[in-house]
Amino acid sequence: MEISLAKRVALVTGSGRGLGKAMAIAFAQSGADLILIDLDLASVEKASKEISAMGRKAAAFRADISRKEEVDEVVKQAIERFGRVDILVNNAGIIFRKPMLEYAENDWDQVINVNLKGTFNFCYAVGKQMITQHYGRIINIASIMGDVALPLRASYCASKGGVIMLTKEIATEWAKYGITANSISPGWMMTELTEKLFAQEEVRKFFLERIPLNRFGTRDDVANLAVFLASDQSAYITGQNIFVDGGWTTQ
Repeated sequence: MEISLAKRVALVTGSGRGLGKAMAIAFAQSGADLILIDLDLASVEKASKEISAMGRKAAAFRADISRKEEVDEVVKQAIERFGRVDILVNNAGIIFRKPMLEYAENDWDQVINVNLKGTFNFCYAVGKQMITQHYGRIINIASIMGDVALPLRASYCASKGGVIMLTKEIATEWAKYGITANSISPGWMMTELTEKLFAQEEVRKFFLERIPLNRFGTRDDVANLAVFLASDQSAYITGQNIFVDGGWTTQ
C-alpha cells in the first residue's frame, strides 16, 4: 500500500543535511508540505528549494533548538504561514566524544541542552498546536546509545536515553488528543558525518563484525520508517522506540 501524506504539514529539525534532510525529502515525496529548521539557515534554504521544485510548499527557518524563546518564535511563524503542524520530527543533535572525567561542565550542558532540552522545546511548542488540532504525529530521533552504552559518549547516551523516555511520557499524556509519539533509534548510519570514519579499515571492520546484516544503515532506512510513523497507517503505534540498526542491539 502506498503511503500518502497529502495535505499534511511536517516540521523537521536538523533538516539541512543527513538524516533530517532525507526524512524531509521523503515526506515531500509522499505529499507533505515542509517546515525546515536548522542552525545553518543556508542549508535548509537549499533543501527548501529542492522540495519546492517537487511541487510541495516549503519554508526554511533558523533556530537554536536549545533556546526556548527561539523555538517558540519559529513555531509561531510556521503556524502563521502553514496554519497547522501535523508531523513533528525532532532530529537535530550533537555529540562530544571524550572520557567522562575530562568533561567540562559546558560539554555536558551543550549536549543535554540540544539533544534532550531541544526535543522537549519543540514537543512543547508544537504539541500545543497538535492538541488544538486533535491530531499529531511526533517522531523523536534517539539512538541505539540511548539503550546500550559505548565509551566516551556519556552525555550523548544520557541525552538519547532521556529522549526515549520523554517520548513514552508524551505518548501516554497526549494519546487522548489523537497524538502519537514514537522514537527511532538509528544504529551506525552512513552519512556525511560518518563517511570518513567508516572509510578507515579498522573502524569499518570493528562495526561490521558486530552488525548481523553486515552493512551500515542508509538515510532511506530511517526515512522510510519515519514516513510510516508519520502516516495514518501507524495510528495504533505509540510510545515505541524502534531500532534501525541492522541487528546491533540483538546481541
